[in-house]
Amino acid sequence: MEPRPVRIGLRIFSFGVMAFLYIPLAVIVMASFNASRIPTWPIKDYTLHWWSLAMHDQHARTALENSFKVGLAATAVALLLGSAAAFALSRYRFFGKNSLSLLLVLPIALPGIVTGLSLLSAIEYLSLTPSLVTVAIGHSTFCIVVVFNNAVARLRRSSSSFEEASMDLGADGWQTFRFITLPNLATALVAGGLLAFALSFDEIVVTNFTAGAQQTLPLWIYNQFRLPNTAQEVNAVAVFVIALTAIPVYLAQRLMRESGGIGGRG
Repeated sequence: MEPRPVRIGLRIFSFGVMAFLYIPLAVIVMASFNASRIPTWPIKDYTLHWWSLAMHDQHARTALENSFKVGLAATAVALLLGSAAAFALSRYRFFGKNSLSLLLVLPIALPGIVTGLSLLSAIEYLSLTPSLVTVAIGHSTFCIVVVFNNAVARLRRSSSSFEEASMDLGADGWQTFRFITLPNLATALVAGGLLAFALSFDEIVVTNFTAGAQQTLPLWIYNQFRLPNTAQEVNAVAVFVIALTAIPVYLAQRLMRESGGIGGRG
């Protein structure tokens, strides 16, 4: 057991890290209620005007809808491809398996600007029109990693004997996957899907290269900072994004904890 000074030092350090991470977020929350059009500190008067303005801003609402569409599409692709890749790499042996595993997790380690430039080059080479579809494809490149890591961690912790027993009892491959493998993977896939949606919803670097004339909510926030006297409305929208992103992350964390600590981003 650690000495008392060490425990106290660790607690102070932990509180310091948490303060470093969350005090800026608290400042944004407070600033969204600032009655002054110009950001000031300390805040003298509070108002809900900026929240009302943000709720009735049609451009912000359209950007929000686009973020939902892209997030859901990217999550669906990630669930399909990520779970399939995890199953193949966990249950089968073949030449180049380790290299393929590295290639699958590499996109999330690359800088977003590198991924964005690569996707933009591919879009131009294929003569595609940048749209929400290209944004969803771009987001899928790193969302797949999250689902893959969760699914492969669960499969590695699970014995294949149940699947073998199912096949011995006469079930075909689809029945075994449907009644044995998929229920075992369910919480891992849900957690991975929630994290993938959260990552997609607030992503901006890759989106900036692949969106063209379309805007997601993070892009709308970024572009609003170029305009004068819009910071307070942007703060209100940013608080909404923080809350909306925190929900799937919290749910995924609960699922990972209750199911024995599934691997997250790897």
